[in-house]
Amino acid sequence: MGRLTTHVLDTAHGRPAAGMIIALQTLAEDGAFRLLKQVETNADGRTGEPLLDGDALLAGTYQLVFMAGDYFRRIGVDLPDPPFLDHVPVRFGIADRTAHYHVPLLVSPYGFSTYRGS
Repeated sequence: MGRLTTHVLDTAHGRPAAGMIIALQTLAEDGAFRLLKQVETNADGRTGEPLLDGDALLAGTYQLVFMAGDYFRRIGVDLPDPPFLDHVPVRFGIADRTAHYHVPLLVSPYGFSTYRGS
């Protein structure tokens, strides 16, 4: 059964990014992104369950929007106004509905990276 998962690591502080809000969006036929759900990371920087799985995981273009600015402000990081990174979008495609797509984010107030994990 295919599934979509994520986790977030705060590389500036060397720990999971607990309490980060993430929006999952899908690209609609009109070219606009539509919100599917919004979740919050747990103490391990992960979501409690897959973002999508089973019949809900469809082939298509998706986007995860990580609310990094809000997270760093909440933990007391002094950010400029506007912050260098605020909402961090990661756009990706799902081609195989039976596969596991894991989209982690490594983030600091001034940089991020992502990859297809396992």
